[in-house]
This record gives sequence, structure tokens and C-alpha cells, in this order.
Amino acid sequence: MIENEKCVVVISGGVDSSTVAFWAKNQGYHVHGLSFRYGQIAAKEVDHAQLITQQLGIPLKTLDLTVLKDIYVGVTSLCDETIEMTSEFSQPIIVPFRNAIFLSIAVAYAASIDATQIFYGAQGSDRPFYPDCRTEFYKAFETAARLGTKKEITIDAPFNTVSKAETIKRGAELGVPYQLTWSCYFDGAKHCGTCESCMNRKKAFEEAEIKDPTEYFD
Repeated sequence: MIENEKCVVVISGGVDSSTVAFWAKNQGYHVHGLSFRYGQIAAKEVDHAQLITQQLGIPLKTLDLTVLKDIYVGVTSLCDETIEMTSEFSQPIIVPFRNAIFLSIAVAYAASIDATQIFYGAQGSDRPFYPDCRTEFYKAFETAARLGTKKEITIDAPFNTVSKAETIKRGAELGVPYQLTWSCYFDGAKHCGTCESCMNRKKAFEEAEIKDPTEYFD
């Protein structure tokens, strides 16, 4: 059990990052949440990050990076409604270097509050598709963080070696309120049920053999 040690957790409001936040709290860390508005269509995910941190009783800083939409329009369907939102993985689903941007700010935040650890929600099912979810990436970023701060900051993704389904299993053991999380790439009253992220969410709960508490339109 970790005691009297601060960590920063990047929390999107989704299944994976929420599980990481609960895991970190269970480990004994003093958890500080960090969330971002980056021009994403699913702006409400930030509200769900707030719900998760309220459940944990931890602070959450939400930063406005919506200026990034000027970069991502025409590039990613997560920020540009004119680009088709596919039900399977496709190149426009990638938000280029997003995790690097978020982790850069997490490093600055960690250095400012003397946190020694930074955690984010990359998990094993994402590794084949997203370069900034791979161990090689975040360990290289850790090296840059230490060189840039002269502090022994560690960056890790605790569920990077297991599937999304296994992440959900572990989260269920930790009591993660998955009904409060948001995965959909749209901003509707309920999850759409057909975008790639919703499809992955459905599949993961099914594989985990855990009842999916999510309300879907389809």
C-alpha cells in the first residue's frame, strides 16, 4: 500500500481512465485528477470525469484546450462532425499526439504539486491501434519528463498489458460506478451504441461477463 504519495491521473470520464483513478486511490495514493476540453464532440465526457472524481472524493482540474480544434478539424472525426464516425477502427478516429499533449500538462502539474507518479488509461486493447498508448511511447515520455523537470517522475498505464475486458473486471472489483462513465464519441442524451468506442464498450462488458449498465440508443 502506497501512503503519503501524490499522483496525477488523466481522467477522460471513460471506462479505462476511471478504472485507473479507482485503482490509484485503492493503492493509497493521494490522487489529483486532470481532465481536458480539447474541442471534442463528446464534450460531456468532462462532466462524467467530474462525477467519477466526486465519487472518489478527489480534486479535479479541467483545462480548456479547445483551441486544439483548430488543429484537429479536417483530421479527426472526434472533433469534426463532417468526418464520418465509423463503427470500427479507422484512421480519422485517432487524435494525433493527444496523449502526449495531455501528459505534458500532467508533468507540469505533477512537478508543481510534488507528485511522483502520473497515470493514464491506456490499456492493452488499444496498443495495436494507437501509438501514444504503447509502453515504448510513455516510457520515452517519462525520460523527457525527468530531463525537463529534474524530478523523478514516473509515467505509467497500469492496465497497459491487459485487455479492456480485463480492465473492466478489475474495475468491478474496485467498485467503479461504470454507469457514471462516458465512452461515446457523440454528445447525446445516451450512448449512441454504434460508434467505434460504444462498440468496444459493449464488447468489453460482454467479454468480461459483467452486466453493462450503459443506456444506448442502439
